[in-house]
Amino acid sequence: MALAPTRERTAARPPSPTPSRGFWSSTLGKKTVMAVSGLIMLGYLVAHVAGNLKVFFGPEEFNAYGHWLRVMGAPVLHHEWALWLVRIVLLAAVVAHAVSAYQLSRRDIKARPTAYVHRRKRSSYATRTMRWGGIILALFIVWHVLDLTTGTVHPGGFEEGKPYQNVVDTFSTWYGNVVYIVAMLALGLHVRHGFWSAAQTLGVGSARRERLLKVLANALALVLTAGFVSVPLAVMTGVVS
Repeated sequence: MALAPTRERTAARPPSPTPSRGFWSSTLGKKTVMAVSGLIMLGYLVAHVAGNLKVFFGPEEFNAYGHWLRVMGAPVLHHEWALWLVRIVLLAAVVAHAVSAYQLSRRDIKARPTAYVHRRKRSSYATRTMRWGGIILALFIVWHVLDLTTGTVHPGGFEEGKPYQNVVDTFSTWYGNVVYIVAMLALGLHVRHGFWSAAQTLGVGSARRERLLKVLANALALVLTAGFVSVPLAVMTGVVS
């Protein structure tokens, strides 16, 4: 005669983890979050550098671009609603990217508490500096926001609604140029390795596409770095004044 399962035996079974929790706790899940958030930030950087290059067309056009960022989506959206939506999505991507990168780094250290005696020959300079590059970029983001968004650490007098003059003020100082150029060089290395790594994580990469992806990663890194660095160089040389 079969016995019915007791209440105690049923209660003793551990609850199965939810799919979302299991995905995030896995190494693949963290790498996927890191890849997707990185691609979101990459899309923003492409749009951002395109906007920055408008500085070469003079103060009227650049200031008009800055005004458009605050009214985009009108009249459907209220003033700065679209801009704040972009900021929230970007902030979420930055946090997700940083948290997943940190947790993957800690997991790697725990799995390999003793450092390799010899570094792998095939590891590139960008690969070995991804962690430091991420820290540099995180610190730069804070400085950049305080400088050109809130004006808290802006040299001279910060003028709301006049981004052209604010950019010229920042890059008229030696430390503004040093901080920005160093950060953009770190960004180029980060994009160069991160784009190819994200493609591998998301299953886009293959032996046949590997060369194409590396060429695309190098091109993106070069274009972004050159585009961003061109602005402080233009101010330093008097092209933009």
